[in-house]
Amino acid sequence: MDYERLEDCDPEGSQDSPLHGEEQQPLLHVPEGLRGSWHHIQNLDSFFTKIYRYHQRNGFACILLEDVFQLGQFVFIITFTTFLLRCVDYDILFANQPNNRTRPGLPHSKVTLSDAIVPSAQCAQRIRSSPLLVFLLILAAAFWLIQLLRSVCNLFSYWDIQVFYREALHIPPEELSSVPWAEVQSRLLALQRSGGLCVQPRPLTELDVHHRILRYTNYQVALANKGLLPARCALPCGGNVAFLSRGLALNVDLLLFRGPFSLFRGGWELPDAYKRNDQRGALAARWRRTVLLLAVVNLALSPLVLAWQVLHAFYSHVELLRREPGSLGARRWSRLARLQLRHFNELPHELRARLARAYRPATAFLRAAAPPAPIFTLLARQLVFFAGALFAALLALTVYDEDVLAVEHVLTAMTALGVTATVARSFIPEEQSQGRSPQLLLQSALAHMHYLPEEPGAAGRASAYQQMARLLQYRAVSLLEELLSPLFAPLFLLFWFRPRALEIIDFFRHFTVDVAGVGDICSFALMDVKRHGHPQWLSAGHTEASQSQRAEDGKTELSLMRFSLVHPQWRPPGHSSKFLGQLRGRVQQDAAALGAASVRSPPTPRVLSDSSSPLPETFLANLLVHPLLPARDLSPTASCPAAATASLLASISRMAQDPSCVSPGGTGGQLPELASAEMSLHAIYLHQLHQQQQQELWGEASTSPLSRPWSSPSQTLSPDEEKPSWSSGGSSPASSPRQQWRTQRTQNLFPGGFQQTTEAPKEAGQAHGTD
Repeated sequence: MDYERLEDCDPEGSQDSPLHGEEQQPLLHVPEGLRGSWHHIQNLDSFFTKIYRYHQRNGFACILLEDVFQLGQFVFIITFTTFLLRCVDYDILFANQPNNRTRPGLPHSKVTLSDAIVPSAQCAQRIRSSPLLVFLLILAAAFWLIQLLRSVCNLFSYWDIQVFYREALHIPPEELSSVPWAEVQSRLLALQRSGGLCVQPRPLTELDVHHRILRYTNYQVALANKGLLPARCALPCGGNVAFLSRGLALNVDLLLFRGPFSLFRGGWELPDAYKRNDQRGALAARWRRTVLLLAVVNLALSPLVLAWQVLHAFYSHVELLRREPGSLGARRWSRLARLQLRHFNELPHELRARLARAYRPATAFLRAAAPPAPIFTLLARQLVFFAGALFAALLALTVYDEDVLAVEHVLTAMTALGVTATVARSFIPEEQSQGRSPQLLLQSALAHMHYLPEEPGAAGRASAYQQMARLLQYRAVSLLEELLSPLFAPLFLLFWFRPRALEIIDFFRHFTVDVAGVGDICSFALMDVKRHGHPQWLSAGHTEASQSQRAEDGKTELSLMRFSLVHPQWRPPGHSSKFLGQLRGRVQQDAAALGAASVRSPPTPRVLSDSSSPLPETFLANLLVHPLLPARDLSPTASCPAAATASLLASISRMAQDPSCVSPGGTGGQLPELASAEMSLHAIYLHQLHQQQQQELWGEASTSPLSRPWSSPSQTLSPDEEKPSWSSGGSSPASSPRQQWRTQRTQNLFPGGFQQTTEAPKEAGQAHGTD
């Protein structure tokens, strides 16, 4: 099937539809009565982004202090490191030679810090005697001055934004912390509708604001959805590893969006040459040269960047490691997770809140899905006891007489014993996590993640664990990735991005549309199921997208559902609106089919307004007491699992009509916890329907067990098979790079390995949970 470019068109009656013939990039004009230096803004992307960042960074005072502290931190790291290198006499500090300044009559007095510090004149002479150090200090001073000028310019802009908040939006600085972003956005739209803020050629909408703030972010989410991000490397032992450090992400941003030789060059419009098919080869060759140049620059600067990374990590984490040795063993959402689990048009604070709610069930799933072996648990308990006993003895001696710390290697031994006990304790399962079903924990995580790592085959449980472990990295792994980023980033630029130059140029050519009043945006950001819907995610009959134009993992459908719930006043385009209507009708139909008698009573609206309840966690915990995705019971007499979820969704929809469930902020929307809970159940419901369609497609509900037509997940694709091969002749193959890497992702969300041993015997017509 062909891979054609999406033409710029009217999204069928949407209030966001482009108006052709109008000015592409309008100016922002503030009429008489609203005066300030912001009354005539040309770069609306920067204006709306700073309005958002001003709110998220808690006002001008916090922004000023944050910039001052960052500049001061840089000066401290440089000066303190130079002081340690050139102004300390380590022979005296370590008592390797006698102290010449020892007071008479006290030849064996203790060495003080002042004794080990070199006089200022001698220190300055030592610094001047090292040309390399002087050169590095000059570079650091130049970099600091550039950052200072940049901060000063930004502060002037944020001062204007503060004036705009106070005079136009009527939000004084002292009230900013109590006003949510939804209220700020509502006032911004109301100001435009009242004529106080004129943005031509059409009324401003919630989606317009998100498109301007997230113009480049939506492209990155789409690149990840299509398999071009993150960079991947095949491992000799099989499989592959994804790499997306902060340094590599910065290089990608420079190459594609904000660099002087990038595609967008920091603007809102993609040059016309990138939209034409006849110049794709020349543009790809130019982009390869740009990647090569940037890789060389990265390689030349890698020693300096590596030294800075090591110093910053040392000053930032050593005290934490001493105080909490187990902190490096804690898990955190990786940069990969923040890219793959992100919806289109999802603001950073919304993503952080959602992943924060998913953190506890996701980490609990990792502990429950792969508990430590009993023998390791037994050995770990003994190791914790002996290490703790030795540490306690040394600690008691230190409390009795601090001179014990002066004994050689005592402090080192205490530190090693503490780290050993902490590491061994990680192999001991927590009591509260024992006996909890991985199936229920994974479902609870899905309720907030909205996207679930899926792998087919009998090893689905192990694959789900491995995929979740990639999303939730150990803090030590994340730190190591950042430390090695200066060395690996040039390699990934050369061997991952440079060979894919033509594919990246084709991606921007095919998936860029021009929206009047907004500029060029990623077509996926329109969340139009007609263009990018997937038939296996309930978009059948609404989408005309070819296989290569479909968003994977139901990204279009879930993003559309989330945005419509968070912004109920927004009107989606025609086909997307019909999709939402069909989904709500399907919910009501499934709920009616199940019957009210078989569904437990939902919580009352009063529960949602209880301020003492940590919603939406408590609310969803009440809903997810029993699995909504039970074991594979596909017998004709069994209740469909999607119907149970549909019944809860129907109940929440009725609750949303209750006046007590309306947001008190005046935006006309639901309570945030209610919208979050409804979206969580919609995510589970869509995954259930997707699972049922996959089972019907591959005949998993047949009466006889059949072997699945996919290869085992343990069979790793070769690098040649993993490498995407989009066509270079103006069209693309029938599948995107990600579809070539992951063939026929057909599986149950919760493999049979998750089922409890107390399950009843399977019916004859039930599909087997394993191959």
